[in-house]
Amino acid sequence: MKKGILFLLLLLYTSIHGQSVRKYSNEFMNIGVDAAALGRSNTAVASTSDVNSGYWNPAGLTHIEDHQVALMHANYFANIAQYDYLAYAKPIDDRSAWGISLIRFGVDDILNTTELIDSQGNIDYNKISLFSTADYGFTFSYARKLPVPGFQYGVNAKVIRRIIGKFASSWGFGFDVGLQFEKNDWQFGLMIRDITTTYNVWNINEDEYKKIANAIPGENQELPESTEITAPKAQLGLSKKFIIRYDYSLMAAANLNLRFTRTNDLITTDFVSIDPALGFEFGYTDLVFLRAGVGNFQNVQQLDNTQKVGFQPNIGLGFKYKGIQIDYALTDLGNQSTALYSNIFSVKVDLDKFRN
Repeated sequence: MKKGILFLLLLLYTSIHGQSVRKYSNEFMNIGVDAAALGRSNTAVASTSDVNSGYWNPAGLTHIEDHQVALMHANYFANIAQYDYLAYAKPIDDRSAWGISLIRFGVDDILNTTELIDSQGNIDYNKISLFSTADYGFTFSYARKLPVPGFQYGVNAKVIRRIIGKFASSWGFGFDVGLQFEKNDWQFGLMIRDITTTYNVWNINEDEYKKIANAIPGENQELPESTEITAPKAQLGLSKKFIIRYDYSLMAAANLNLRFTRTNDLITTDFVSIDPALGFEFGYTDLVFLRAGVGNFQNVQQLDNTQKVGFQPNIGLGFKYKGIQIDYALTDLGNQSTALYSNIFSVKVDLDKFRN
């Protein structure tokens, strides 16, 4: 019983507490999509050029030649959490394109023990029920090539929906802006997430909250604040693809992920914290791909109060044939930081290949 109530209190607190700008808010939108990009440690800001650009950098949608669809599924935290993604994109004309995507991150079948013990101290296991907590992110993307050759930009409009059973729910709105530039086979990218800050407004079920308000005597006597603000973040990217004897290719990419606050990132100041990432993709005849990357460099505090640098290595495989691309990524290989291993699969389909 206590475990269930404490879990619920923690969930409410971490999701709702505070009106001020938070370091970590709507983090499910920062996990990443597409096993091909995740296998390269998310180094896709400069090179993205397909339906998944709506997430990584909407400017990349201008490279799409026809309709594309993408799907992804992943399990996190020993299969407790489910992460799903669906996207669609198509060109408008030879200079612009649009896309839509949906992300869901959820935990289902959580025990609700708030009514397990009545006011007389009697236990009734029939009063245990189940609930789910789920986060949804719906994104509409638009991209267009600029008059300057090699430049393109993109904009995302995001709607965030977060639900904690019957206890609380919220709506949020925000915008992203992306830019890409290409010159002499080099690709550069800039992505600013939540550029206007993203606001989540929570609606808390006061009757349900009262049932858990006294689970810890003297604590949680007042309702949490109802507004949550996600601060802007930026990503700078660089990539280049090398062709080796016609049939072989090697793409190298690097990212600098910036948060405008002090965190545990490798480089940190009061103004900005920087987490670098490197990724590689080896391809054969644009048919088979082998990927690797390393990122999420963090200063990790040890039990003896010393610090070490933790990092997250990823690997991946891909196969593309007649408009269908299937990708796999194994993230956090090597137990360097959090050891949250995840097997991720994604599919991308070029619908124009099936018209005939």
